[in-house]
Amino acid sequence: MCNNDPDRPARDAGECHRERLERNGNQGKGCFITLEGGEGVGKSTNLALVVDHLRTRGHEVVATREPGGTPRAEAMRRLLLDPAGEEPLDPDAELLLVFAARAQHLARVIRPALERGAWVVCDRFTDATYAYQGGGRGIEAARIAELEAFVQRGLTPDLTLLLDMPMAAAQQRLEGRLTGQGGERDRFEREHGAFFEAVRQAYLARAEAGPGRMVVIDAGAGLAEVQAELLARLDERLEAWS
Repeated sequence: MCNNDPDRPARDAGECHRERLERNGNQGKGCFITLEGGEGVGKSTNLALVVDHLRTRGHEVVATREPGGTPRAEAMRRLLLDPAGEEPLDPDAELLLVFAARAQHLARVIRPALERGAWVVCDRFTDATYAYQGGGRGIEAARIAELEAFVQRGLTPDLTLLLDMPMAAAQQRLEGRLTGQGGERDRFEREHGAFFEAVRQAYLARAEAGPGRMVVIDAGAGLAEVQAELLARLDERLEAWS
């Protein structure tokens, strides 16, 4: 990943972006932006904001999500999120399902969009795997990295916006949203507090290791303040890429 090794010196966003384009043979083509964060941090609302902001600048934008993004990948998503299954899902099976869905998503949506010059904005990507299956489930990062290399073949986001807030506050937001919408917690949302704290810390560790790609946004403030910071940081990167 671009500037994701903590032993390497940090580089500016423009250098990181150019290296990624050259490595992926994607010079002058579309850009790949992801939004990350735990449950209840507001990714869906802010993803729509990012998409609209990019479209006002004249870009074709493909908004998508993981796991999912294609009919077959969405079927795998349902298996991953279903809380009612009688058979517990083994962590290794969970990890493989995540990457199976990602392989389909990359082949059918993400790579074709980038190749034609569209910008892709995705709700979660491989950072979520390191956070949830790595931090939350305890799977070794090296094992995740092997699947990442096999499935992605060097493709990584140009920019990742990490929405972060304390776990307890995020859980309160999640509960309020579910109560208001009449929904039920999915299989991941039913996890315990220690799981969510491990997920958060894994995300923050990745952001610290990869400042050239990952930008941390304080999601604990009011919506207007969060969105103002998000757009300001996004515009900084867009300017660096121009």
